[in-house]
Amino acid sequence: MRKFILGLLALGLTIPAFTQDVKVEELSEVVVRPMNYKYLNATDNLTAAIPVKMLERKVASYDVTEQDYYQDDFDFYTVSFFIPDGKIVAVYDGEGKIMRTIEKFKDIKLPYNVQTALHDRFPNWELVGDAYRVSYTETKGVKKSFTLKLRNGDKMMRVKMSDDGEFL
Repeated sequence: MRKFILGLLALGLTIPAFTQDVKVEELSEVVVRPMNYKYLNATDNLTAAIPVKMLERKVASYDVTEQDYYQDDFDFYTVSFFIPDGKIVAVYDGEGKIMRTIEKFKDIKLPYNVQTALHDRFPNWELVGDAYRVSYTETKGVKKSFTLKLRNGDKMMRVKMSDDGEFL
């Protein structure tokens, strides 16, 4: 019985070694373009909501030079990106580099520092709606702000804040 078990063990260990087929596949070429890294670095926010990050990465990776409507004659191209939570209108130059963007998102999750600053200053107020706006320009950088709609009983108020939690 002992020889039988050892024989099965040896057979079980050697059979998989003979059944492996090594396949060599050639992968397609990948082109990495760091063209819009300035836009991503400027708008990158670790506390931003997932839809905002997703759409900003889509805008940065969009290649206007590979589209059907691309022509070398034009100086810039305006492209709009939409999702249910918001939209981004981006202006690309003739080489596909982002010159400026206008972004607006509604009812997204607020960053922690904005939530705490809002709760500290208006403790009895309820957040009814919010709008997150970002404007990026290649020369001036990025400007981010929140417009918040608050309610306390019958009273309504609009508050404007920066993404750092400062009231504007």
